Amino acid sequence: MSFQNAVLEGVLERITFTSEDTGYTVARVDSGRGGELLTVVGSLLGAQVGESLRMEGRWGSHPQYGRQFTVENYTTVLPATVQGIRRYLGSGLIKGIGPRIAERIVDHFGTDTLEVIEAGPRRLIEVPGLGPKRTEKIAAAWEEQKAIKEVMVFLQGVGVSTSIAVRIYKKYGDASISVVKNQPYRLASDVWGIGFLTADRIAQAVGIPHDSPERVKSGLQYALSQSTDQGHCYLPEERLISDAVKLLQVDTGLVIDCLGMLAAEEEGVVRETVPGEDGQPLTAVYLVPFHRAELSLAGQIRRLLHAQEDRLPVFQDVDWEAALGWLAERTGARLAPEQREAVRLALSEKVAVLTGGPGCGKSFTVRSVVELARAKKARVVLAAPTGRAAKRLSELTGAEASTVHRLLELKPGGDAAFDRDRPLEADLVVVDEASMLDLLLANKLIKAVPPGAHLLLVGDVDQLPSVGAGEVLRDLLAEPGPVPSVRLKRIFRQARQSGVVTNAHRINSGAQPVTHGLSDFFLFAEDDSEEAGKLTVDVVARRIPAKFGLDPRRDVQVLTPMHRGPAGAGTLNGLLQQAVTPARPDVPEKRFGGRVFRVGDKVTQIRNNYEKGACGVFNGTVGVVTALHTEDQRLTVRTDEDEEVAYDFDELDELAHAYAVTIHRSQGSEYPAVVIPVTTGAWMMLQRNLLYTAVTRAKRLVVLVGSRRAIGQAVRTVSAGRRCTALDHRLRGAVTLPGSDSGSGG
Repeated sequence: MSFQNAVLEGVLERITFTSEDTGYTVARVDSGRGGELLTVVGSLLGAQVGESLRMEGRWGSHPQYGRQFTVENYTTVLPATVQGIRRYLGSGLIKGIGPRIAERIVDHFGTDTLEVIEAGPRRLIEVPGLGPKRTEKIAAAWEEQKAIKEVMVFLQGVGVSTSIAVRIYKKYGDASISVVKNQPYRLASDVWGIGFLTADRIAQAVGIPHDSPERVKSGLQYALSQSTDQGHCYLPEERLISDAVKLLQVDTGLVIDCLGMLAAEEEGVVRETVPGEDGQPLTAVYLVPFHRAELSLAGQIRRLLHAQEDRLPVFQDVDWEAALGWLAERTGARLAPEQREAVRLALSEKVAVLTGGPGCGKSFTVRSVVELARAKKARVVLAAPTGRAAKRLSELTGAEASTVHRLLELKPGGDAAFDRDRPLEADLVVVDEASMLDLLLANKLIKAVPPGAHLLLVGDVDQLPSVGAGEVLRDLLAEPGPVPSVRLKRIFRQARQSGVVTNAHRINSGAQPVTHGLSDFFLFAEDDSEEAGKLTVDVVARRIPAKFGLDPRRDVQVLTPMHRGPAGAGTLNGLLQQAVTPARPDVPEKRFGGRVFRVGDKVTQIRNNYEKGACGVFNGTVGVVTALHTEDQRLTVRTDEDEEVAYDFDELDELAHAYAVTIHRSQGSEYPAVVIPVTTGAWMMLQRNLLYTAVTRAKRLVVLVGSRRAIGQAVRTVSAGRRCTALDHRLRGAVTLPGSDSGSGG
């Protein structure tokens, strides 16, 4: 039951829950009546702990939680009592003021404190221990907070979350409200975290017409960018038009007209005829950067293949029997025939691809290529898409390996320090885990390979394709194509003793994994998704540490088919955090949206951010929270590349917990033990290459948790349809490259 409209005033003491999607919040408020905390619910967008709020809404009663106040709108009221001011300033709201400094300031100025900070911040220097630097910082933070508040108040009516309002302000400063009112669709391309749907909601609120060409053009670009998130480099024109009509709820004719306008704009879209899956021509529509990158990548590979010079000429007429004999003495093992062929290809061809499953000798083949090249004094450059994969490549070869991003020295904005005009100093470039290379990164990398150098791409083509758009490795292996390749198929004897390896190959060939009688591969059967989620947590936090002595945070990784659901990464992260890094009085923590971050938490970066760290921090980078400072509003993460990276509290939506991650996000990583919940709740996601990728992430141990029926579904289901990419056709010359054969774009 609920009552009529009422007003409640009080200090926001703590936020117990916030939905990141809707801004719906459950909080506790001190109304000053005898210290009893009241429950308030509703959209408290932008409200910070410690603020005094004047809330309008109604009282009601919840069957489980009792009496509560539903907030319809609120305003912040500056606190008037000394105690209120101390709580407000000490809450971490103003960067540079923590509880200790708040106490000192309030002890000095009393109830005049906020007036002093507002009107005469220079007077803060009177407070013992506050120097001019700190007072200046506090004054600037106060001004910024006020300006952000103004933007928040404006955005509150259109349901934009606090973190996004802060980003809008950081991007546009004092012009924020003007941009939001007059050019809301700019937000979708300018501000990370705002997609077309949020921008569209804002546009409606500020009165932009439903059939405005700006709205339709922005919607078309959104539909294309959504498709690149799903891995496509382009969309067939007919499909794009029907997607846009559905999304925008406007006439087909208007969509076709606006698509024509976009195609005429320089940074709009590109329409081009390419062969479809059935070989018939279709009109493909690309976002400009993806079209440029596809043209450029095809051109760069052809340029390398046909280069006149050769930086490894010694291998053109080498005595291979003698070379491989020397190698066998050095490594203590002989190469199998297809491994010998791969070594010969890598060192005598300008571009080569090596693929194969686990236990088939890819690693030893790569080590052999590197040993022979270095024996001839070649400059060898080793790289992989992730920090963990680079570390593994380095251990394998005994030479330094880096991530592709660090190798190219990507700068803010994403441009590389090394490119065609300033190539890498290399005679041989080896890239491991190449199935992870998306179109944009592959283009940047291959552009930096100097003419005459050899490029060896190594990866397992049966794994999931890259998270980003394209399926570069598969396109390079497409038959008939110009790129020489070797596929290793034979499982070596020592690898055949591993249940992880044999089951990976069983899954890949469409057979059920063996889950009895093995010491490194187990199934805990549980048909109920919720129970499977709880059982997964028990396996990670209790059973694996007890039986195998592995650390649940460092050595064990939960890999899930999807993010949502009772056995999805979202729910499991909450449960695993409680089990592995629980709240303790001596462990600092920060609540952000629906998440709590603590020192010791395992976290992952969820967007490419070129501004962070030495050379950017990239989607999928994993690390551990090592420090959390409430006063400076900053948290520090040590990444798996051993780099300390700082995050301001308003940037925490770039981080997610990583006790459980989706299988897609685990690519390129390897863990001692992997736990995989496979439930019927993830039915639509269950595919063979998904389960195969998850199993191949494990070095020593795999535990499946879930239903046999769901595992059967995953093994039987071969992923439907290829991604929309024309790279394989361009490599074969089936799509004419405009201009020269060198592919100048990108």
